[in-house]
Amino acid sequence: MTLTAFEKRVKRHVVGRQHDFFAATTPGAEALTAGELAALGLPGRVVAGGAEFSGRLHDVYRANLSLRTASRVLMRIHAFRAAAFRSLEKAASEYAWELFIPAGAPARLHVSTHHCRLHHTGAVAERLAAAIAERLEQAAPPPAAAGAGPAPQVFVRGVDDRFVISLDSSGANLYLRGIKTHSGKAPLRETLAAAALMLAGFTGAQTLLDPMCGAGTFALEAALMAKRIPPGWFREFAFAAWPGFRAARWDFIRRQAAGQALGLDRPVIFASDTDPEACRRLEDCLGRCALSDAVSVTCRDFFELDPRDFADRPGLLALNPPYGRRLGSASGSRELIRAITARIRSRYVGWKFILLLPAGRPLPELGSPVQAHPFQHGGLEVNVVLGTVSSA
Repeated sequence: MTLTAFEKRVKRHVVGRQHDFFAATTPGAEALTAGELAALGLPGRVVAGGAEFSGRLHDVYRANLSLRTASRVLMRIHAFRAAAFRSLEKAASEYAWELFIPAGAPARLHVSTHHCRLHHTGAVAERLAAAIAERLEQAAPPPAAAGAGPAPQVFVRGVDDRFVISLDSSGANLYLRGIKTHSGKAPLRETLAAAALMLAGFTGAQTLLDPMCGAGTFALEAALMAKRIPPGWFREFAFAAWPGFRAARWDFIRRQAAGQALGLDRPVIFASDTDPEACRRLEDCLGRCALSDAVSVTCRDFFELDPRDFADRPGLLALNPPYGRRLGSASGSRELIRAITARIRSRYVGWKFILLLPAGRPLPELGSPVQAHPFQHGGLEVNVVLGTVSSA
């Protein structure tokens, strides 16, 4: 097949080169994300808000498909200094945006600045968007040839008059796994659930009990981990619309992932809730995504459960109890946490546990020292509390 002049440029400057990437995370998950990158053979460097790494274009496919704790993956594509709008416009207008950004939809710009003389983010975004649009109109192939799709997202960060421009490869936030069509009040994000399970050492070999499952985030994330299914398996990504996207490489990466997936003889994850509709929706979701072999759902109250009904040896208990806006009052939340702690202490001796609590709440006394890992979640500061229940 004969390549066009444009395709040759994309191959030379995009597909055939190393690139710098940034895997953004919620604060608190940076080291976990770096560890996930290392497991992919992509050593990452922990920085504020995420992890930086380098690789070829197909490595960003792998990162989006496989990272459980990242919120999105950005590709660094341009950097320049600008202290005046004239220099900003010049740097933008001369750049080959068409090699990275698909034609057919105006780019959505997200701009932040710190110690920059060009501090008006709206004005910076307006001028950059105009320069990108003009360049694409003049230099890019028609939308049909470039694979037009949703508006690409461009992130611009200016610090001390130096601007770094990154292209979003993910599209929708990565916590949106493409699995759930339902949610509850203030739902637990999948990325935080995955981080908590990883911190607790969950591998899928042990029993997991999610007895206040709500929308089932803990159970669903654990099912993906137990079956070795990548978190991005059920969704689409922005990079599929890039001019440099290689469908054959993406299909190969997915076939490799499919070859590592497991089928389970019996469920190792047990989810329960007092809300029959929540349980029904979770069961529908499990069936639709072929995860029913990993998760069993019952509609029961946590305070009536006996762990011996699920396992003959201690496993992992994962709890995201209602608090704040989900419960309606701080005093009600504190009372509930006290009751939950008492129930855990009396019935779950020997079990490891994950307990999500608002920051500032006293850590539960469950007979052994506990660890608290701070995270931000939906604008709230929370602690992922880990430990093992002992009788002492």
